[in-house]
Amino acid sequence: MTAPSTFGLSSEARNLHWLLTNLVEEVPGILSVAVVSSDGLLLLSSDETLARARSGPGGGTAPVRGERGAARPGPRGSSADLATVVSGIGSLTIGASKLMDYGPVKHTMVAMDEGSLFVMSISDGSLLGVHGSADCDMSVVAYHMALFVGRAGHVLTPELRSELRKNLENAESAGSTEHESAGSPR
Repeated sequence: MTAPSTFGLSSEARNLHWLLTNLVEEVPGILSVAVVSSDGLLLLSSDETLARARSGPGGGTAPVRGERGAARPGPRGSSADLATVVSGIGSLTIGASKLMDYGPVKHTMVAMDEGSLFVMSISDGSLLGVHGSADCDMSVVAYHMALFVGRAGHVLTPELRSELRKNLENAESAGSTEHESAGSPR
């Protein structure tokens, strides 16, 4: 699992892609990673098939293999859907934090029967979301997420966020064009 192409990106964007790829490849049990802006837009994804999955038949995401081996259609696993969940959880926990007056949210962990979800604040309201397998070591994932946040937080400027968003939009439109041309008769 690797991040989308970094061709034509600034050195900061390439470094951020490298950090994300390293996080996914080095930490056992990580299934998907998404970096989400404060307004809920996906900025960076470990899902290189994001564009093809989002432009697939019916507009949904491609099926993914579940823990028990059966193909499951729908939102489970893709980084675009992870970004949606991360944004929602981020909003809920920020609201709870304000109600309880305990300061800003640092991280959120959700353990489920067949996987885990981790959300960590990066900077300016941006969030790092990780979807982990059921057998991932939560403390190892959280540690490596904190390393990512420490390294990425200071470079995630408004300019870089804009560049990352445009890169994902270009990847999505290229995937959509690729899908349309593959389906047309020749």
